[in-house]
Amino acid sequence: MPYYTRMGHLPKKRHVQFRRPDGALYSEELFGTEGFVGPTSTMYHIHPPTQVHGWKTMYSTKPEYVEVDTMRMRHLKSAQMKPAGDPVTGRIVLFGNADCEMSVCNPLEKMDYHFKNGQGDECLFIHFGSGTMHTMFGTLKFGPKDYIIVPKGTIYIMHFDELSDDDRPEGASKEDMPYGKFLTIETCNASHILPPPGYISKKTAQFLEHSPYCERDLRLPEEPLTWDETGEFEVRIKARDCVHSYTYDYHPLDIVGWDGCYYPYIFNIDDFAPITGKLHMPPPIHQTFEAHNFVICSFCPRMLDWHEGAIPVPYNHSNIDSDEVLYYVEGNYKARKGIEVGSLTLHPQGIPHGPHPGTVEKSLGATYTDELAVMCDTFRPLHPTKAALGIDDREYPESWIGVPAPAGQNGQAVPSVETINGVRTTNVWAT
Repeated sequence: MPYYTRMGHLPKKRHVQFRRPDGALYSEELFGTEGFVGPTSTMYHIHPPTQVHGWKTMYSTKPEYVEVDTMRMRHLKSAQMKPAGDPVTGRIVLFGNADCEMSVCNPLEKMDYHFKNGQGDECLFIHFGSGTMHTMFGTLKFGPKDYIIVPKGTIYIMHFDELSDDDRPEGASKEDMPYGKFLTIETCNASHILPPPGYISKKTAQFLEHSPYCERDLRLPEEPLTWDETGEFEVRIKARDCVHSYTYDYHPLDIVGWDGCYYPYIFNIDDFAPITGKLHMPPPIHQTFEAHNFVICSFCPRMLDWHEGAIPVPYNHSNIDSDEVLYYVEGNYKARKGIEVGSLTLHPQGIPHGPHPGTVEKSLGATYTDELAVMCDTFRPLHPTKAALGIDDREYPESWIGVPAPAGQNGQAVPSVETINGVRTTNVWAT
């Protein structure tokens, strides 16, 4: 995390006696990374965190990738995915590699256990729904468009509120989506999801002035913090490509205080302040988070390029070193063939891509885009799973075929730019 914080009750010094009201010692735990030289937090438990029993292996989490030798454009329609499982077991991996996994979850059930990902960091993007995540660091209340960054090793339980009819996507019923929907991007290579280094001061770890968000935009854990209960509490731990079950004789969220720079937090995508330019700006300006071998970007509503000859949509480009996945959240997708809310597109390294035929002319004159999307760029090829092939639009790779007619000829609607509240707006997703 970029800055130090503290919560609850703490002794004046680390590694000294700190006693409970009954006179027994609290159990200090250093929650650290990179062998004691990376970001850490120091926590104080009511009970020793080592007292667990009943361990057993439950199920494998290793994705089965298919078409690993095939390179082609892909378009997945996740709106077709039926609700299943809870906020952990319901995560369906769609793409992945040795560095990260991308999954979509439309939970059907509530969690009745606590969970710890001991294999990697998690970035959860809440598309629909709201609720509460109780963690060992405190409580996080989440809602639509929230990124929840959960560092590796954090114990938590995630409760969704029942979704109202007004909060569901158009055409979806309670049976289609009872609680909500979220995208998860998870590290698989022992790296951590952090703000981009270019946004952070090397001297103070403070967000710099040019960064599109800062400390004030982050929502940190709050009360309630401590759960002092005895009984039998299941904690499921993901590690070694499996989920293992452990039993605690006390509530696993029994921490009375902690301090440090390693903790979960929330950042809402609407608080991202887009960087704009006179001419079209490249995707790195949208970068929001970074881990080893992949980045996460936020494409947000923004003013478009203001040069008199500017072309608002992205230029044709080749992802020579990276695969590119876009998750479409909301906005006007008329310039893209077949794209809908909840679509995921994959454009692999090695194949040039860019505006669909006719979209360049249609975009001319637009000054604003209202679209919202999350992008993940990886520096190793991504592979689909069987679940991904089940919602794959096989015609998508051919959607660039065709030569656009010159402006105004052959009945082509040019430029058909939409006006919203007096502002000329267009779709700019041609990545």
